[in-house]
Amino acid sequence: MEKSALPDPFENARLKKGLGDLNDQNDPVKMILRHKDVRKTAHNYKTFQSEAKPGRIVVPSEVNIRETRQIPFELDPPVHGAYRALIEPWFKRPLQPEYTEKLSAQISALVDEVVQKDSFEVIEEFALVLQSRALTLLLNIPYEEAETWISWGTHVFRSEDTALDADKANILYDYIDGQIEVAMENPGEDLYSVLLASEVAGKRLTKEEVKGVMVLTFAGGRDTIINAVTNAIAYLSEHPESLERFRKEPEIIGKAVEEMIRYFSPLTQMGRVVTEDTQVCEHAMKADSRVSLCWASANRDASVFEKPNEIIIDRKMNPHVGFGFSHHNCLGASHARQIMKVLLATLAEKVDRIELFECKENIEDLAEFQRKVGYDYIHVKFNPIQ
Repeated sequence: MEKSALPDPFENARLKKGLGDLNDQNDPVKMILRHKDVRKTAHNYKTFQSEAKPGRIVVPSEVNIRETRQIPFELDPPVHGAYRALIEPWFKRPLQPEYTEKLSAQISALVDEVVQKDSFEVIEEFALVLQSRALTLLLNIPYEEAETWISWGTHVFRSEDTALDADKANILYDYIDGQIEVAMENPGEDLYSVLLASEVAGKRLTKEEVKGVMVLTFAGGRDTIINAVTNAIAYLSEHPESLERFRKEPEIIGKAVEEMIRYFSPLTQMGRVVTEDTQVCEHAMKADSRVSLCWASANRDASVFEKPNEIIIDRKMNPHVGFGFSHHNCLGASHARQIMKVLLATLAEKVDRIELFECKENIEDLAEFQRKVGYDYIHVKFNPIQ
């Protein structure tokens, strides 16, 4: 098997029963595995809510490490829609030419830096750096601030030996509290300042609401982008023909990004809390129990995707749920898509081939399922185009 392959551990359970079972900190979760059931459940916010206790819809649950409600992620319609309408235009800025030009300059400079090396570790030296620098554009703050976030490592809620680390989470919370205070004293054109000056339903956002948006922005787009970037580099190291196609057919890069997001599924799942006794694919669900929408399983459903366990970089029909589905579709999707598009185009322009030397897989332990989500480390070399 190729080192870049991400096997589908959900296939048998998806075909046989449509569900999986996960005991998450003594708060069990029913994992919904089929594409149609995932989409149907994601759309039904009245029965499957996001507006539960803060942190409970996340898998693993974060109820023991935070009280701040992430906005608009942990809200349901119609309140969700009011906050989303306020925030969404800001998160669409990556589609603007000026934004893309700045992002391209960042990624080009980083590739130029690592291409000089005999080898480098992709996660710490490339993906984390890329994600952190790009986030300065999304927040519209000084580029130098990326160094602070890089120093936190690859996850803001997790340490090497602890799945959920409250002390590490507090680094993020304290940082955001401090940045909000700075923006209150000296308003600018950054996201903190914009949120502090905004209103929903005629009321100014509170500091706690602003913090909720910012926590979501930092936490939601960190591991996911790092996983997508790292997996893409691993894939291209074993599929140089795809890199060559990007050079000759740059028009397919957009489709390739969607296909990589489908296949990699950088976020395995996201939960909901059941509001009333109900059923999912003929299985009973009790009120106040938890379910998860398993994006990674839905994206390999052979009833929807032809050759689901292969990356087809110019796949025509691709109704993947890698960025979620329905009203909670990922707020940062435009930012993530632009990062991946620019990255693939830049690699095609500057890199002849990628050599993969060694790697260690990052395996999620999901009880009956063991899923490769990316890597703990991966060493490669970018051989430049001469």
